Amino acid sequence: MGPMLVARGGCGQGINRVRDGFMGGVVVAGSSSAWASSLARLAGDAGVEIPGPLGSIDRMSSTFPSSLRGAVVAWVLACAASHGAGLEWPEWRGPGADGHAGKDARGLPLTWGEGTNVAWRCDLPGRGWSSPVIDGNQVWLTTALETEARPEDVQRRLKSNTGDQPLTLLDKVELVALCVDRRSGRLVRTVSLASEKDPQWVHTLNSYASPTPVLEKDRAYLHFGTFGTYCVDTSDGRVVWRNTDLRIMHENGPGSSPVLAGDLLVFHLDGSDTQSVVALEKKTGKVAWRTARSGEMNANPQLKKSYATPALLRLGGKDVLLSQGADWLYAYDPRTGAEQWKVKYGQLGFSLSSRAVFGQGNMYLCTGYARSEAQAIRIEGGEPTQVWRYAKGAPTMSSPLLVGGELYFVSDTGGMFTCLDARTGAEVYRERLGGNHCSSPLLAEGRIYLGDRDGVTSVIEPGRRFRVLARNTLDGKIMASPAAVGDSLYLRTDKALYRLRQGGQR
Repeated sequence: MGPMLVARGGCGQGINRVRDGFMGGVVVAGSSSAWASSLARLAGDAGVEIPGPLGSIDRMSSTFPSSLRGAVVAWVLACAASHGAGLEWPEWRGPGADGHAGKDARGLPLTWGEGTNVAWRCDLPGRGWSSPVIDGNQVWLTTALETEARPEDVQRRLKSNTGDQPLTLLDKVELVALCVDRRSGRLVRTVSLASEKDPQWVHTLNSYASPTPVLEKDRAYLHFGTFGTYCVDTSDGRVVWRNTDLRIMHENGPGSSPVLAGDLLVFHLDGSDTQSVVALEKKTGKVAWRTARSGEMNANPQLKKSYATPALLRLGGKDVLLSQGADWLYAYDPRTGAEQWKVKYGQLGFSLSSRAVFGQGNMYLCTGYARSEAQAIRIEGGEPTQVWRYAKGAPTMSSPLLVGGELYFVSDTGGMFTCLDARTGAEVYRERLGGNHCSSPLLAEGRIYLGDRDGVTSVIEPGRRFRVLARNTLDGKIMASPAAVGDSLYLRTDKALYRLRQGGQR
């Protein structure tokens, strides 16, 4: 058996609320109208939508006699279980962390635009590139409320900058968690997490809220790099804990998203000053372990930073944390942080932010700046070894996508869309899609969805022939990666979060 991502499991808070309500007699007992009202409310909590003909409380209460209520309850529970097991979108790039939607994501729109196939649009405050994560009726994101610095303060602070990138400097930043109601598109929670005066700068293509949260039952874990990590109770918006002790110099702002590994929350802190992987106790936020990078790197501090996201895999019967730093791929024991092995990219590789994918016994990664390569590294069946390298148009920001025997990716600028044979690295095709890209591709219902910085999402047919099925434009830039749950796509621009659905509102 090949390497497999470790499933976090769990059906989410929605199904637990539905089950608790049903088994407590809240729904099954009582008057018809009370039963129907409870059913609608609790099914909504689980993200289960009652079919159109039965979608009103009056219709449900008049349609089902008490003798049939148990059957209806069973149906909703089955839907909720399916939603929790297969359709929940708990972290960046989905339930498998690979850009693949669940099998139950179907009936998705092929085309859309402002006012066309839009179920709702929720305008978002602030600025942030984190991708939406979904649990039951909740969609969580992060944002940053920014206060610009005065020009004279910008010039003064930039005197200590050793890099050469375009930067955003602020007088103040407030970090915020947002929760959007999945059914209505209303912004239902705005949770202020922290505020910082004269925060370190970020790249103009980055934001202060770029790492994507990770969800599990009743918890959202929100990471902002050097600006702290926070845990929020998703049932009431209460901040359970915060850890603001782990400071580094990002140079370009935070980028690494966190992952769950058992009772630990793991993320990278690869700055220009220090480089390490950190695990926090997810119940308390206390540091469980912190392991410094051991590989030799370039002496220039600007070439030591990285913004990649770790992955938890099962290899050889053991859980392994695979982690891309500058110049090296590392493997760690997720329980202790002990380094198990490392492999050098074979070239300079830093400031990488794409997320690797896995299949056929290989890890498929991109090496980042200065000139990114796509590489396959054999991680199964012995000593890790490089299988192939491909140097044309590999991204530093957007992630690769593995579909069957083909590996797809798009260049940061110019929109060169490439398909490789995943086994050999041979080029299948390389075609100009156009646009500039930060967002990572999504595979859903047999289509590849890929957004660009002009608000255009291209829908591409997988396979060994390049074929664009549609191009769809929304108002704003697409920096975040999309999610697909049920019959809907959830897409964030720099202005709003959209729920895209065939036929729009229903």
